[in-house]
Amino acid sequence: MGYKNKKIAFFDAKPYDRKSFDSVNKDFGFDITYFDTHLNPKTVELAYNFDAICAFVNDTIDKKVLESLYKHDIKVIALRSAGYNNVDFKAAFGRVHVVRVPAYSPYAVAEHAAALILALNRKTHRAYYRIRDGNFSINGLLGFDMNGKTAGIIGTGKIGKCLISILKGFGMKILAYDVYKDEKYEKEAGIKYVDLDELFKKADVISLHCPLTPETEHMINEDTIKKMKDGVMIINTGRGKLINTRALIKMLKSGKLGSAGLDVYEEEGEYFFKDFSTEMISDDILARLMTFPNVLITSHQGFFTAEAIHNIAVTTLDNIKEFFDGGYLKNEICYKCDLKECLKDKNQRCF
Repeated sequence: MGYKNKKIAFFDAKPYDRKSFDSVNKDFGFDITYFDTHLNPKTVELAYNFDAICAFVNDTIDKKVLESLYKHDIKVIALRSAGYNNVDFKAAFGRVHVVRVPAYSPYAVAEHAAALILALNRKTHRAYYRIRDGNFSINGLLGFDMNGKTAGIIGTGKIGKCLISILKGFGMKILAYDVYKDEKYEKEAGIKYVDLDELFKKADVISLHCPLTPETEHMINEDTIKKMKDGVMIINTGRGKLINTRALIKMLKSGKLGSAGLDVYEEEGEYFFKDFSTEMISDDILARLMTFPNVLITSHQGFFTAEAIHNIAVTTLDNIKEFFDGGYLKNEICYKCDLKECLKDKNQRCF
């Protein structure tokens, strides 16, 4: 049992993290030390004398951090997230193993995306505050029937497929885009894969569920928005940088965009998961977004269900256990092929 009592430095720890991981850790026996701060070049020294690192989406795992961890003989970083765009994999290659949680609850994120769609469409968030103020007028709260409308789903992994199932339940037509088409799923689900231009042109609601890569960064920008229907709704529960936020604001101001539901934001690391209720928001772009009545922002909470955070804890600690037991790391990330080839055959990985 080589993993027993191994010391884990846990960064960006929140109360719900501690509760969930402490509960699950009873079955593992790790020695976990929780740090409230983010992992970055200024805080990396906190990780010295530990055996493993547990990090989250807004931790900075760049070349400087990785070189420092390697120098102090820390060979594994366990991300308690599916996304990994905050990791410099070229710097990690041959030095530090990086594992992740590829699927904790696709239902959690998909259901949150659906909640954003419903709230924006029927103006539920606005109606809530009206009623609390004693205003029972429904002027300005007009929505639309989702039945018969077209949803464009960009990315048909587990989350995208879950959302498709939900939206089909509302009677929506589905257009999908993915670099890797699932033709079997296309036939079984009764959806249609199209190119991005067709999706942009025909969709009434567009929801983003693709990873952040150099190819997808700012895929929603002024030029692509101009291809969309007037009044289109955009939902992003993926990664903030999938959208050029300045372009989003410009198109909202012009009336081209009907609404936007954002669970992620380009520069969210400075604000999300923190309490700024008694402070000024110095990010002018985020502050501007918050002024739009047709924009609904949540603080990267799509994953936040009891089932999901339990699954995250189980998979994260199991990933670390696998490393110290010397076994095959089924959730390791390869920077060379972005897992597309490595997952085909565990005996023929890129590394």
